[in-house]
Amino acid sequence: MAPYRTLEWRNDALVLLDQRLLPHEVRYITLTRVEEVAEAIRNMTVRGAPAIGATAAYGMALAALQSPAKTVEDLLRHLEQAATLLKASRPTAVNLAWAVDRIMSLVNALSTNDPTQIFHTILNEAHTIAEEDVQTNRQIGLNALPLLPPKVTFIHHCNTGALATVDYGTALGIIRTAHEHGHEVFVYVDETRPRLQGARLTAWELQQLGIPFQIIVDGASGFVMRTRKVDAVVVGCDRVALNGDTANKIGTYNLALAAHAHGVPFYVAAPTSTIDLSLPNGAAIPIEERSEEEIVAFDGHPIAPVGAPAFNPAFDVTPAQYITAIITEAGIAYPPYEQSLPYQVETAKKWREKFRSLNR
Repeated sequence: MAPYRTLEWRNDALVLLDQRLLPHEVRYITLTRVEEVAEAIRNMTVRGAPAIGATAAYGMALAALQSPAKTVEDLLRHLEQAATLLKASRPTAVNLAWAVDRIMSLVNALSTNDPTQIFHTILNEAHTIAEEDVQTNRQIGLNALPLLPPKVTFIHHCNTGALATVDYGTALGIIRTAHEHGHEVFVYVDETRPRLQGARLTAWELQQLGIPFQIIVDGASGFVMRTRKVDAVVVGCDRVALNGDTANKIGTYNLALAAHAHGVPFYVAAPTSTIDLSLPNGAAIPIEERSEEEIVAFDGHPIAPVGAPAFNPAFDVTPAQYITAIITEAGIAYPPYEQSLPYQVETAKKWREKFRSLNR
């Protein structure tokens, strides 16, 4: 386990590590209302698709706990409103809707007249989602090991470590697993404009883990691949369509093109909760657009001419043709993804049922 915890349920409240302040300050905030949870997701106090999903699940528990409803019918209406609020906070990361819908499906299947029982059911399911995430991430790392040489140099984009999950990490979890299994690991860390999740968060995590790295600007990745030996690009994802098209932090598409041009394997670490089989391709993935301020200013200080307009998509979509493989907790998916991804999802469902039965 990391010495820090991204999120934790404590004394009927949700405690979050405020990632906006890292790496200069480690501060936790305590949330007691679902509205606060939705705002924490929106303003990126918590970020990373798996962490957002678990946070939203606990947000539903807070909604049930704080609801003034006296009847089950009123509580269900209140929970539906909370679900709508949470799902609207960030639209691209499918884990958010996946976790909220999973909670609501469980609640709607209950036969009870006791609102307290509904709260405890939601809270227990949120705990399960959180613990599943940790085990999922560890298994993704183990599944990736056979793909990696004993001495391995990575390029990594954004942040996909323990900070982006409940613990351990997805793509950064692959790097961590290789390190823990004795591989000689080095990482080039994309700074990841405009919010610098690579320079601020991934670099901080790698320091905590004792893994060697260098930060590079986003535009340097092609040059690094051409002039230095890079064995693999590993990235996370916020949503994967049926055909393998993958939405991830803006700049991932450029990185995939550079990797393709230089013959470097491009791997996506994807918990099956991020796979959306209802979408045929990446064109159907909603892309969040954020404030111009994130581009034209840095830490509140203007860096562009006053009044300069900006276009700030938070994510882009990497076409499946540039993805070497998608690594999930159920195994490794290769093209054609229309066949391999549904198999991964079904296999993971059986794994989750086994996990739940062992933890009841």
